[in-house]
Amino acid sequence: MFSSNRVVKLLKIKYPIVQGAMAWVADADLAAAVSNAGGLGIVAAGNMPPGMLEAELIKVRRLTDKPFGLNIMLLSPTWNDALALAEKHKVPVVTTGAGLPGKVIERLAPLGITVIPVIASVAHAERVAKQGASAVIAEGMEAGGHIGEITTMALTSQVATAVEIPVITAGGVADGRGMLAAFALGAEAVQIGTRFVCAAESNVHINYKKKIMGANDHSTVVTGRALGHPVRSIKNKFTQLFADMEANSVPIAELDKFGSGKLRAAVVDGDIENGSVMSGQIAGLVKAIEPAKEIIEEIVNDAQSLSRTIARRFD
Repeated sequence: MFSSNRVVKLLKIKYPIVQGAMAWVADADLAAAVSNAGGLGIVAAGNMPPGMLEAELIKVRRLTDKPFGLNIMLLSPTWNDALALAEKHKVPVVTTGAGLPGKVIERLAPLGITVIPVIASVAHAERVAKQGASAVIAEGMEAGGHIGEITTMALTSQVATAVEIPVITAGGVADGRGMLAAFALGAEAVQIGTRFVCAAESNVHINYKKKIMGANDHSTVVTGRALGHPVRSIKNKFTQLFADMEANSVPIAELDKFGSGKLRAAVVDGDIENGSVMSGQIAGLVKAIEPAKEIIEEIVNDAQSLSRTIARRFD
């Protein structure tokens, strides 16, 4: 199974599934669970202090002997610290987001570390491919958290046409149908975030998980366009107030201050009304808390079964 899949071979994993890098969510426990189940677990550096991040990297190696990754958010004030820790601990895979990863590739690739940037446009994909990226994660606007402006379907097919390195699709994938659709568009793996928030091994507050499981196709909204960094999350008191502030042209510094700490409030404290409940549009398909292993095996098995069903439709 997947013996010729380039992402599987590149990452030395069993299944072409990458866990999304979600700040305050993607910790060592979740990453290890996904890696042990055959996918690629990711620890999200976010704005984590170096000491805390190093503890997570040590912990994930204690919990799994399988490959795992570290996500470095290039807009973070601590991204250089995260990069240094990736070097120090020889992290197998590094994904990058919210910025240009040229310096990351330059420093880590010679160490044998696989660097995979998250991209939101064809031009971005072409640029990082020339810089030496091993693959790209094409993330559509359906994703939760920080997003671009192109849909997953349109982005994946165009990026897969434009670059020769493997493409991993992200945004709007939570089941076997999404995985198969991504493969049909030219991807060779999928990155899944929202569904893994509700994994049994996820340390996210139960209120946050229930908010996702109670969502439907119209539950999310995008805020933060005024800041130049739009974010998708589930509608609540916080998103309404933030949207009102944007509509009234509140100064950016005030918007930044209002939004500060809101993700942690939701993920850690369980404040799902005044916190930022980041989630993808696919949340309506997430209805249960399940072990990462069951999530992955269900997605893979359903994709394979559906591929046979579709093949019969062409007979």
